[in-house]
Amino acid sequence: MAKPGARNLITDVPGIRVGQAADAGVRSGVTVILPDDFCVGAVAVAGGGPGTRETDLLGGGRLVGGAHAICLAGGSAFGLAAADGVMAGLKAAGRGFALVQRPGVPPTPIVPAAILYDLANGGDKDWGETSPYAALGRRAFEAAGDTFRLGREGAGTGARAGLAPGGTGSASIVASDGLTVGAITAVNAFGSVRIPGSDAFWAWPYEIGGEFGGKRPDAAHTFDPEDWGAAKANPAPRENTTIACIAADADLSRDEAERVAQMALAGMARAIRPVFAPTDGDVVFVLATGRRPLGENRPLQVARVGELAASTLARSIARGVYESERQEAGA
Repeated sequence: MAKPGARNLITDVPGIRVGQAADAGVRSGVTVILPDDFCVGAVAVAGGGPGTRETDLLGGGRLVGGAHAICLAGGSAFGLAAADGVMAGLKAAGRGFALVQRPGVPPTPIVPAAILYDLANGGDKDWGETSPYAALGRRAFEAAGDTFRLGREGAGTGARAGLAPGGTGSASIVASDGLTVGAITAVNAFGSVRIPGSDAFWAWPYEIGGEFGGKRPDAAHTFDPEDWGAAKANPAPRENTTIACIAADADLSRDEAERVAQMALAGMARAIRPVFAPTDGDVVFVLATGRRPLGENRPLQVARVGELAASTLARSIARGVYESERQEAGA
């Protein structure tokens, strides 16, 4: 039977590390997903107002088709500079892409990125001519390891999930044959993560072991389809975003990874309502380390990875909000 990995984090996927950094004064931060080696990568963009960098490189028919790291950041468009710091760390480590190696010419690190809007959260955004995000990206890169904190950390430091505190969440699943899938999210959604009139998360059917509180809706509970519950009252462009990364140890091709990314979007729909709205910037990246062969009947196996990705992503969203609420309550 499938069960979470030892940490219940995306770093349960062998070869994946995560680093985070935050600025308490700015009330913003950065999360970096760092594979040990260059990974096949893909992306699915579903929101109407995304903020991204280098996502075109992950599209079909492109030369590179993968990434050395994925960067998630607060700061709206300013936060895209966090990838500069990650690139600097990778360059210093001698990692990057080069079609032809040439003396004195450094390879180029490939660091796709996505941002969320946290500029109006009360933090001090008067940083002068240079934003803090490149430095935060470098700090997150240097901090990469097997464990990391959830909640008001990294890219989710200053986020809001509807009217609840948003945050960084993660979860993992290990299938009966050892296939491992992990998810990490920074939740800054317009929509609510809870069922209207209930303490239960929308993602409750996917919860494992009480990982986000174990609340369940009453069997007789119903809700008005027009009732969005604790959603933000006045959504504005780019202020509402859930950005995420899936990692799997399967040997997915680039096209297969894209299908997994598209399937993983279902995890957002399972955990947030409404989602993918015109003002949302929802994005899911996928990294495939390629350490586990999928074997025969690849379409069925890709579907399996995609469904595990969707349910694990839904769990990571609820965990991020749950842990942020616990932190705000002093638990």
